[in-house]
Amino acid sequence: MRIIAMGGQALIDGFALLGCETHADATPDDVERVIADLLRRKEKAIIYLEHGISRAGGPNLERLRSEGGDIIISEVPPLHAPENYHPPVEALVTRVLGPAALEEKA
Repeated sequence: MRIIAMGGQALIDGFALLGCETHADATPDDVERVIADLLRRKEKAIIYLEHGISRAGGPNLERLRSEGGDIIISEVPPLHAPENYHPPVEALVTRVLGPAALEEKA
């Protein structure tokens, strides 16, 4: 199984220290190429994407999100403002359970 991190240099430096395969300053096109290669080779992988390129989408990325499979995509919050990060699943939780589901309880 491959563990891959893609995003800006500052984020990628930390993943490189952990021994992950890294792609610094990756673009959405780079993400699409990596995913296409993984799919073609039928490899298992977990891919950590910096939120900006994760939200840019692309046909292969969207396919993985909708179908699942042997490649797991995880979005990493922005390093400069993690407190402002809202994962895509929040919208789903709000739609299904209502806005109160995400409120912090004292």
